[in-house]
Amino acid sequence: MKHELVRDWMSSPPITIHLEATLPEACELLREHKIRRLPVVDDEGKLVGIVTRGDLRGAQPSEATTLSIWELNYLLAKLKIKEIMTPDPITIREDATIEDAAQLMIDYKVSGLPVVNAQGDLVGMITESDIFRMVVKHWRKEKTPQPAM
Repeated sequence: MKHELVRDWMSSPPITIHLEATLPEACELLREHKIRRLPVVDDEGKLVGIVTRGDLRGAQPSEATTLSIWELNYLLAKLKIKEIMTPDPITIREDATIEDAAQLMIDYKVSGLPVVNAQGDLVGMITESDIFRMVVKHWRKEKTPQPAM
């Protein structure tokens, strides 16, 4: 299992968001694709950050606010992803092992990593769920009786 490669388990192509997009646009992408994080790209499509569901929740005001719903919606619609993203996210190469990806996630306490190729281009995302899916597949394979020779 530890020799499995990231490229074989990552989600590709990645669903991304532009750094000038708004908080409501990011929320909609997460909801629509049932994901928890978005790599953030610039005009050239280069990875510049990452934004998570938690980042978006943290950027929204508390229910104790004195703003009206109209004021609140106006402010949220103007909030750009570049203002709430984590810049320069930890990445992993597509030819790295799953063991390396898991270790990076543990070391940096993150649940997903943008995947880049040898040229540094964003090519996918690998998450804890992808690794868990791989583990379960290997466990099932081990449980299946092998034919006698």
